[in-house]
Amino acid sequence: MFKDLKVYNSAMDLCVSVYKITDSFPGHELFGLVSQMRRAVVSVSSNIAEGAGRGSYREQIRFYYIARGSLAELETQLEISFRLGYVDCRLHNETRFVYRLLNGLINSTKKMMLVDST
Repeated sequence: MFKDLKVYNSAMDLCVSVYKITDSFPGHELFGLVSQMRRAVVSVSSNIAEGAGRGSYREQIRFYYIARGSLAELETQLEISFRLGYVDCRLHNETRFVYRLLNGLINSTKKMMLVDST
């Protein structure tokens, strides 16, 4: 069950953090950077959940890679927000932690796929 995955729960925690920090962004960013960041961070946990629900390891891995791409997108948006002075932290530790967990999930799923194919 995807809700038991540490990476899923860490991605959900990151989502809450991003929603909280974007609450203080200037109003003119509501439909720009805030919207982009929130979509990207929601995409991370959503794609982990969707991947876990797929029937084949190949499909699972595909969605985990999409989640990782969304995480990279979020990290870029966090850096932009930092450079614009909207936030005083980049959430690097949180994003890197989720990235490491996601890589572990991808690698373990790849191994299971190889075992199943033999």
